[in-house]
Amino acid sequence: MENQTSFMKTIAVEHVTIQSSNSFAVVKAKLERLIPRIDDGIFTLLRYGETIRALKELEALPALSIFGVRDHGALLGIAGLQRHAIQYDIGNPLTASKMSRHHISASLYAPIRVLLREDANGVVAFEYDRPLSVFGQFGNNKVDAVARKLDEDLQAALVAAVS
Repeated sequence: MENQTSFMKTIAVEHVTIQSSNSFAVVKAKLERLIPRIDDGIFTLLRYGETIRALKELEALPALSIFGVRDHGALLGIAGLQRHAIQYDIGNPLTASKMSRHHISASLYAPIRVLLREDANGVVAFEYDRPLSVFGQFGNNKVDAVARKLDEDLQAALVAAVS
């Protein structure tokens, strides 16, 4: 039998909600115009050891990219509900590497999960856990500095998308 050790700690996370008076479709379209999807070719370059070429391409990217999209609203159809709810994975590979090189566990939270949803009352909003609070659990000033910039970039993009 293996000797296993596990640790748990409680962390405080700041949850952010940014509401919009625009429709779900308008906010979704604005977000997807403001933050482009990442080109997965970058990850292929990295897998094949083309780090210099990948770095050049990564440096040319905008501050944020959409890594993935999941239609959670469609999933609720299983329960007979009709809701607009899309989960986005949003971040920047260079930002992630700048944090995880100082604390590998930061990889768990990069990219950031952002929910665009319309609630039962028709209120459209983004929800996410504030990067600075999530990454702050590692107690590393270098990780915190990068997380602070990610926090600012993400909030600015989401505020622009709801306006």
